Amino acid sequence: MGAQNTVLVVGAGQSGFQAVASLRDRGFDGRVVLVGDEPGVPYQRPPLSKAYLAGTAGIEQLHLRGADFFAEKDIELVEARVKAIDRSASEVRLEDGTELAYDHLILATGARNRTLPVPGADLPGVLALRTRDDADRLRASLERAGDVVVVGGGFIGLEFASHAGRPVTIVEAQDRLLNRVATPEISAYFAALHRAAGHTVVLGQGVTALHGDDRVREVELSDGTRLPADLVVVAVGVVPETALAEAAGLPVDNGVVVDAHLRTADEKIFAIGDCANFPCVQAGVATRLESVQNAVDQARCVAAAITGTAEPYASLPWFWTDQSGAKLQIAGILAGADRTVVAGDPATGKFSVLSFRDDVLIAVESVNRPADHIAARRLFTADPKPAYADLEASAFDLRAHLKTRAA
Repeated sequence: MGAQNTVLVVGAGQSGFQAVASLRDRGFDGRVVLVGDEPGVPYQRPPLSKAYLAGTAGIEQLHLRGADFFAEKDIELVEARVKAIDRSASEVRLEDGTELAYDHLILATGARNRTLPVPGADLPGVLALRTRDDADRLRASLERAGDVVVVGGGFIGLEFASHAGRPVTIVEAQDRLLNRVATPEISAYFAALHRAAGHTVVLGQGVTALHGDDRVREVELSDGTRLPADLVVVAVGVVPETALAEAAGLPVDNGVVVDAHLRTADEKIFAIGDCANFPCVQAGVATRLESVQNAVDQARCVAAAITGTAEPYASLPWFWTDQSGAKLQIAGILAGADRTVVAGDPATGKFSVLSFRDDVLIAVESVNRPADHIAARRLFTADPKPAYADLEASAFDLRAHLKTRAA
């Protein structure tokens, strides 16, 4: 257990898997151990609220790689829960008492669902979606459910509604959907889209209680309205899994605090993915991101550092979601935006929203316009960043502006 040149990764989600795969891709020939607390090989989470929930993708299609990949790459998969990190001994202790030594430790512990802090939240029929088991329970419950209420109008709640196969009621405490992650223009478009699909969208109302007997029967809103429900899907966001890091004395602040190289206060320990709070170049402030892109790129960055080619993490954030026939792709970070411009016509279902801060483009949200998304990502990785006046001269056509810059 004390072999030298051992990289131990805690968390077998997207970032943990990418870390071990990238280490081998970069020629690392030491011991690689991936510890996860779910059975089987690592799997993708995004399809859980989309194709897997709808039944159009099976378990095998979720797998990031088959078992043979890990055997061929000599990557040890350990199914266990980590109880503690002993930094002085450079070991982690599993719940069964097993101790695993490391030379480098990568925390890829992800996040957990926020719970609904109201009476009745523990009633049968109140479910959340984070893991494959959650998706299996939800799919089975949908087959028996009559009235379905989704609490939370973010990506997961809206994706569930889109793939539930029936009308549902969406309850959002804020005054618009996607309040934390999208502009008002995008929020309005998706609210109209979901209503057109037959869903009821309730905005500006929190949930104060869930009522029932042997299972949930009603959802009570802050204005006293009671909605019938025999299935309630709670999708009110996540919180980073930082308990291990905190107990080990590592700084934690809305995630495990890391530097520009994704290293914690302990030089042997890195943190990546949903659990890491890092200095984001695009946002200009410490940020924690929940996206596949961020998980993958941070894993690659740490693998590079461990194998001798460390560079500050500066990847462009981008996100996507599929809902009711519309694909939303986002490039950049919206924080601090003070001006927006709509390119295209939302009535056609194909448009982009350009967001600016101090007259510099900082984010582009594209609905069913993948070419705009690709152009935005290319523009954001070049210098200088596009200015409002330059884009105005191109009639806010990103592809035309890109061609002008290349000429």
